[in-house]
Amino acid sequence: MSDKTSNQMWGGRFAAGPDAIMEAINASIGFDKRLAAQDIAGSRAHAAMLAAQGIITDSDAKAIREGLLTVLSEIESGDFTFSTALEDIHMNVEARLKEVIGEPAGRLHTGRSRNDQVATDFRLWVRDQLDAAETGLLALIQALLGQAEQGAEWVMPGFTHLQTAQPVTWGHHMMAYVEMFGRDLSRVRDARARMNESPLGAAALAGTGFPIDRHMTAEALGFDRPMGNSLDAVSARDFALEFLSVASISAMHLSRFAEELVIWSSAQFRFVTLSDRFSTGSSIMPQKKNPDAAELIRAKIGRIFGANVALMMVMKGLPLAYSKDMQEDKEQVFDAADNWMLALAAMEGMVRDMSANTSALEAAAAHGFSTATDLADWLVRETGLPFRDAHHVTGSLVAKAESKGCDLPDLSLEEMQDVHGNIDASVYDVLGVHNSVRSRMSYGGTAPQRVREQIAAWKERLA
Repeated sequence: MSDKTSNQMWGGRFAAGPDAIMEAINASIGFDKRLAAQDIAGSRAHAAMLAAQGIITDSDAKAIREGLLTVLSEIESGDFTFSTALEDIHMNVEARLKEVIGEPAGRLHTGRSRNDQVATDFRLWVRDQLDAAETGLLALIQALLGQAEQGAEWVMPGFTHLQTAQPVTWGHHMMAYVEMFGRDLSRVRDARARMNESPLGAAALAGTGFPIDRHMTAEALGFDRPMGNSLDAVSARDFALEFLSVASISAMHLSRFAEELVIWSSAQFRFVTLSDRFSTGSSIMPQKKNPDAAELIRAKIGRIFGANVALMMVMKGLPLAYSKDMQEDKEQVFDAADNWMLALAAMEGMVRDMSANTSALEAAAAHGFSTATDLADWLVRETGLPFRDAHHVTGSLVAKAESKGCDLPDLSLEEMQDVHGNIDASVYDVLGVHNSVRSRMSYGGTAPQRVREQIAAWKERLA
């Protein structure tokens, strides 16, 4: 087969034939250049350890460390030229280091492999992202606490099945998300603690015969300890999978809140007004104010979920130790991290800026027979009815109100007594939405006093 025929089969994208295709599928520099800072940090720690152990000279180690700083400076300033022919960030850095310092660069790779090198770089990068996620979650929780404190007594409808259920307070609703994102924060911290072990020094898969000190490099890079098994060190990617799992759960919480903000800001609800910073207008309908930031958060979550599944599929069939399949571990994680951080920041901004329409919230809370359960509870307490009987009486009163086109507090005492003769005028004390929420004093309930207690507890926890 001629080269011309071969090129036609491969397609016009690869004019140079099979060699170009192999280079394209094999190279990762297009995305793993994001690991440059971590790669250079790992190499500097490795060089210092090699010198401390007498494996390379102090002068070579000094040249390597200074040369690596020069390379990092070039990368950060945009003056570095990345080469696809050099495949990845490790070889690109090492090749440039050789140009900068000459022969000592060749001694840097003593006692290590690209297998433990990339595992170290990737762990360092994911650890940085977990730290960024912690910062983002803390900021979001603080914004929610601010809303909860402001609206600890504002009454709004609580929903089940998106149907009006019972009155709750705005503060209570905000605190529900504080609890959700608080668990996300806990998962972030757990994941970081679990993955904070160093693969560096595991070499290709079996360790090395050089007298390296893995504890020294682990400490230099901020790891708690070296990983205990060299096979596991180069082949484990569960730290990335756990990152994606944590991100997915947090993203799900963000998406649920985003959905509520879309609903609440609609003309049909008007529960909240989102700031102009997180809304857009319509190109054709001048009256529109679209909750685009919330909608985009809701949509971006699919990319995070997809990344989680994609990496699971990459890893599920791989034997120990390293396989080239694992080059596909990064793009999905990079994309998921970018979108998670963006979604956290956007949600924090929306929460800080949004204003609640308290009159609309209270009016909605009073509709839909939201105090029916309070009426049933009153019948149990005041008349001695078993709850099931009280439930039946309340249902009959709801039906009566519905047939009249009014709500429960609008029924006259006589109309109520027609259904159950022991009802007296004190029943109206529990039919108001403010009385309803104030009565929910059980731990974790919606009563303003309980909400303020939870706000104080969270502030103390965060402090």
